[in-house]
Amino acid sequence: MTSRRRITIALVGLIVLVLAGWLIRDVTTGSTGAPSTTTSSVSKPSGSSGAVPGSSSGLPVKALSSLPKEVDDTWKLIQKGGPFPYPKNDGVVFHNNGNVLPRNKDGYYHEYTVDTPGAKNRASRRLITGSQRELYYTDDHYDSFAVVDPTR
Repeated sequence: MTSRRRITIALVGLIVLVLAGWLIRDVTTGSTGAPSTTTSSVSKPSGSSGAVPGSSSGLPVKALSSLPKEVDDTWKLIQKGGPFPYPKNDGVVFHNNGNVLPRNKDGYYHEYTVDTPGAKNRASRRLITGSQRELYYTDDHYDSFAVVDPTR
């Protein structure tokens, strides 16, 4: 077998291993690896810790049921994949420019408008989803956030 052929076989084998690793990671974490505008499920991870995704950020954790009704309405739309009231603004990448949320690569977070009754525009309430099933809420246009526990 020639040296060139061995190198080609080794490269193909390496590519197969990398792809298999990504597939196994996606299957075990439920992630697609690409930013998504939908979140299929956010719940407490299995295991003894029962930690809410994002709770390690140090931000306060609030039950979804303790937030305004419109937050729950937006959460249900996110789970369904829409339709969203502001399709040009909902599901877009949230850049976390103020670094109030934990730092992650651009594209990690996506934002969604939470309706504010009586407002004539999008107002200041948003839900932010993270790629690892985190859910954050702000009612002051990104100045502060709380981690949302959608199971409560």
